[in-house]
This record gives sequence, structure tokens and C-alpha cells, in this order.
Amino acid sequence: MLNDTIVAISTALKDGAISIVRMSGEDSFEIIKNISDLKEITANTIKYAHIYENGEIIDEVLLSCFKGPKSYTREDMVEINCHGGIYVTRQILNLLLSKGCRLAEAGEFSKRAYLNGRIDLTKAESINDLINATNSLQAKSAIKGIDGSIEKLLNPIMDEMRDIIAMIEVNIDYPEYDDIKVMTNENIKPHINSWIKSMEEMIDKALRFRVVKDGLKTVIVGKPNVGKSSLLNALIEKDKAIVTDIAGTTRDLVEGKVNLKNITLDLIDTAGIRDSEDKIEKIGIEKSRQALDEADLVILVIDATNENKEDEELLELTKNKKRIVVYNKADLNKKGDISICAKDKEISNLVKVIEEMYKDDVTLVDEDILNNERQISLMKKALNELLEMNKQIDETSLDVIMLNLEESYHYLCEILGKEYQEDLIDNMFRNFCLGK
Repeated sequence: MLNDTIVAISTALKDGAISIVRMSGEDSFEIIKNISDLKEITANTIKYAHIYENGEIIDEVLLSCFKGPKSYTREDMVEINCHGGIYVTRQILNLLLSKGCRLAEAGEFSKRAYLNGRIDLTKAESINDLINATNSLQAKSAIKGIDGSIEKLLNPIMDEMRDIIAMIEVNIDYPEYDDIKVMTNENIKPHINSWIKSMEEMIDKALRFRVVKDGLKTVIVGKPNVGKSSLLNALIEKDKAIVTDIAGTTRDLVEGKVNLKNITLDLIDTAGIRDSEDKIEKIGIEKSRQALDEADLVILVIDATNENKEDEELLELTKNKKRIVVYNKADLNKKGDISICAKDKEISNLVKVIEEMYKDDVTLVDEDILNNERQISLMKKALNELLEMNKQIDETSLDVIMLNLEESYHYLCEILGKEYQEDLIDNMFRNFCLGK
């Protein structure tokens, strides 16, 4: 329902300096005049006022009034900046509900902004990404998305594809016209190959960037008692993993998160991979192997004072993974290209190598790039339509080519939300916070 008036608390419900109660819909201005001493609405202004209930002042506030379509939702909107106590904020919310407002669903303000044409679906996703950002890459990527980076990325292909589809339609429907460009399989081929190349590049860049943006699943492996737990503790700068000189102390996966200069590592300290008869340790070792299979990055720790056959087996096991081999216990024996002393937290060499390894992927934040799995998945579908068509383009007719092109084009439209399924949209906006 887009014809009712919704309300929600848009700030965290806890004690603070201010809270914001947000209202949107056709009755917003009448309702705010009914409960305050503000009797005339001047659009796009902030006014000092009092909120009344049963003739008594319950708070002094600042009222921000926005006349649609020049508002976040493109509807009439009022934002009540009140004092930040939990009680008074709830009191104002309940007062608005009693005057005919409906409590907004999670993300409903952004959903209305999308449905009313103020933002496309990628911009809506980016708004949510910015709210949930935990590192600089996520925040910067979200800001670019809000500014329309995905639309800028897709528009050149979509414009060209739409023109080709239109020309094919004219060729099919009006073959007698002499003043139109004749479309053939041969002159369509270069366009298709160009689109395929562009889409493949978009997907490759998006997958590379998503790893560094969302956090590298980083698994620390090594034989027992090599210093894996000490390394995890050094990286996250707290004693989370138990460290002893007894082999096999880590029986399960220990996880932590660390923000380096530009990237986030989702760290997993694994049980030492070895042959063991201990039932509990064997379970931990099996989990370690599974984590290794799923890792974006492997840090293989070798004891610089005691390299042996177990290390060779781990080198073989991880040879096809993106990995860094580090030699621990540099205080006793420096060895290898990357030498560290985890127990003394001397790991700067390792951190520099990680940052250098991903520096090119980090710079992708400055490009227009697909931002999430939904967008990447739809781009893959659009690409597959072109790849399938390219396989048989020499043996197929123009009308079949047009059908494939239209399917590919529709997937691109779905990325921006120009074509959408209602249940998909509902589910997406439910992930937003209340009041956004």
C-alpha cells in the first residue's frame, strides 16, 4: 500500500542526544499540524516546534518537512528530531500511530523510494550496504553505488543492445523498407563479441573485488605446535586462541576478524593437520580440511627450527590454493622469504605481503563495478544467453537471435530493477533496518 502514511524510528532506540522519528505519506503534513504548534508547512525547511498530547507538551523538537516529490520517498515527509530518550521517542511514535499512521515495515521508506522511481534497485542495495559497512572499501563502494555507478556501467551495453533489437525488429516486420540498415548475422557478430568481452570483464572484476570488500576467508594451516594460534592472536591483537607447547591444543576451528589497511581478513585457526588416533582431534582435523577447501587465502606456517616431511605434505596439499608460506620462530632461526615471530607479535612482513598481494583488487573500488551476488548472478545469466547464441549464430535466423538478445537485455534490466518480481523485492527490503 503506497497510499497510507507510515512511521518509524529511524535512529537507534537507546538513550542519546537526539532521536529521529520519520513519517511519509499523503497525510504526513496534516498529522504533524494536528500534534504540534506548527500550523503552516513550508516545504524543505526545518522548524522549531513542540509536540503535544492531550494539551500537554511532551517534547520540544525540530521538524524537517519535505514536499513530494522532492523527498527521499517522493512523498510528503516529516522527520521529527526529538530528544533521544527511549521513553519520549516511543511516546511520539505511539502518538503518531494513534493519529492514523501505520508502523513501517523494515526498509519500507527505501522500498517506496524505489517503487516511486527515485532510486533504482542497485542504489537501494547500496544504501543498505553503506549502513552495514564495516571497512573503508565497503563504504566507498556503497557511496559509488548510491551515486549510480551500476547504471553508468550497464547503460552503454543496454543502449547499444536495445538499438540492435529495435533494428532487427524493423528488419523482420518491414523487410520492404529501403531506408533502414539491413541487419545480418555477420554484422551482429561484432556487437555480440564486444558485449561478451565486456560482461566477462565485469564479472571477473566483481568477483575479485567482492573477496577483498567482504573479507578474505583466510585459513591458517600448519602442523601441530607450529605457532598457528600465536599468529591468529597476533593478527587480531588479542589472546583468543589457546597457546601452549603441547601439540594438538587446537581441537576445533578458532575464528577472528582483522582489518588491515584496506582489507579485512576473516581468520580461521585450524587444528594441526596430521594423522591422529584421538577421536576429538580427528574431527577438528576434518573441519580443517573443509575450511582449507573453502579458503580465499591460505597462510601456511612452517617451524623455521624444525622443517620436516609433514611440512612437505602441507606444501603439496595447498599448492593449488592462493597461499603465503611463512616461517615462524624467527627469534631462533630466520629462514625463507617471509620470516615472523608470532609469539612476540613480529608479523609486519606478513601483513605487507598480504596487502601487496591484493593491492590491484583493492584499487577496483575506484571503478564502476557490480556490488553483490544478485547483480553478479544476473550478469552471468545475461552473458550465458549471448554465449549460447554465439555458438549457433551462423545457423540461426534473425528472429531467434532477437529472442536471445531480449532475454539477455531483460537480465540487465533486472539488475537495475527495471523488471522485477514482487516477492524478490519484498525479501530484499526486509533486510534493511527499520526506519530506512
